[in-house]
Amino acid sequence: MPQRIQTDVKNVEAVLNEILNTKSPPVGRCRLLSSGFSPAHSLNITEDISGHKECLSCGNCIDICPFLSREPSRREKTESRTSMALESIVGEDCDQCDACILVCPQVDTTIKHYVVNHRMLEVMSRLEERLGDEDEPDIDLFLEEVLSQS
Repeated sequence: MPQRIQTDVKNVEAVLNEILNTKSPPVGRCRLLSSGFSPAHSLNITEDISGHKECLSCGNCIDICPFLSREPSRREKTESRTSMALESIVGEDCDQCDACILVCPQVDTTIKHYVVNHRMLEVMSRLEERLGDEDEPDIDLFLEEVLSQS
């Protein structure tokens, strides 16, 4: 739903990197760096919200969060499905995987592309370090199981 003309990442790259390097879910702050609602949004409301940057409460960030999938009891702290809820229930325990950014409909595509093109190697190397950890599901074993069922 972002605007047609989106945030030029070159103009916010320093701030964006600071956000991405903070040990806390980054989706809310990335949303605020974005362009806001497009005039062509498809929400069923009468007021003009073009340019607004509020969270839609879609819950995509809550649903995708790997930390919350490992510790579902944290979800019981609130019924809210906003990026603010994600920040409060995950906090500094954030895996810094950036998945919440990629699923948020309010984050500009330019910011998502920056994350994929400039941060994913770092994220994947952190995930690779955790493979084999007894407390983590092993991705390779999961993929083998899925492929064997096909």
